[in-house]
Amino acid sequence: MLKKLMSMFKSNTPDKKPTQPSKNSKTKTSSSKPKPKVQPTRIGELGEHKINIQLDQLPKGCKYVSDLMVANPKSRTGYSQIDHVVITPQGLFVIETKNYNGEIKGTRDNKSWTVSNRFKMYNPFMQNYGHIQAIKSLLPDYQENRYISLVSFTMRCRFSVDPELRKIHSDELIVYDVELSEYIQRKMNRIQAEKTGPVLTESDIQKIYQTLKEANITDPKIRAEHVDKAGSVGKAKK
Repeated sequence: MLKKLMSMFKSNTPDKKPTQPSKNSKTKTSSSKPKPKVQPTRIGELGEHKINIQLDQLPKGCKYVSDLMVANPKSRTGYSQIDHVVITPQGLFVIETKNYNGEIKGTRDNKSWTVSNRFKMYNPFMQNYGHIQAIKSLLPDYQENRYISLVSFTMRCRFSVDPELRKIHSDELIVYDVELSEYIQRKMNRIQAEKTGPVLTESDIQKIYQTLKEANITDPKIRAEHVDKAGSVGKAKK
């Protein structure tokens, strides 16, 4: 009897077969294709978006203009393209933004700075000095006000620069994009505490803002020619 029961149990037990993958099931495999790189123009757009977020955090009495292009006879291209100008009661902050990745080396006096010892770039403070002069030429009534040169890098960089460029008493400051509004606010407080130089009133700020907006060159053709000429000048310097 026991043998009969055992034989019946074995006959009713289905044979175990190796599991076959379903035709519709997808097997995960490691892709050998590299991830698509973010285009430089997109990187620039993302960087500018982060800067605008920072500038929107400034006090209500401040105004700013972004992507300002003005005539500059002293420039090799005939124009200066300025990333951002922030107008505050304590002065104007002229901002040059950079989207490099790596170690940034340089001093105030070096004509060229290096990025991870691999390639050179023109000293951004010398570049921004030209921008400030172009702006001042548009504002004859505001020559005695403070003009602070700010150069902003992404957090993908690390600084090996003149330590003075990180100290708030300087009118030339190198900062990370995420700390831009903090540095502007700290510098405003510093100038206010010093009580030196004229203070811009609300009407002054509006007048400067309107002057810069009216001077801004928006013609796409002129802007494209400027970019082409600037690129040619950069290649000639290398």
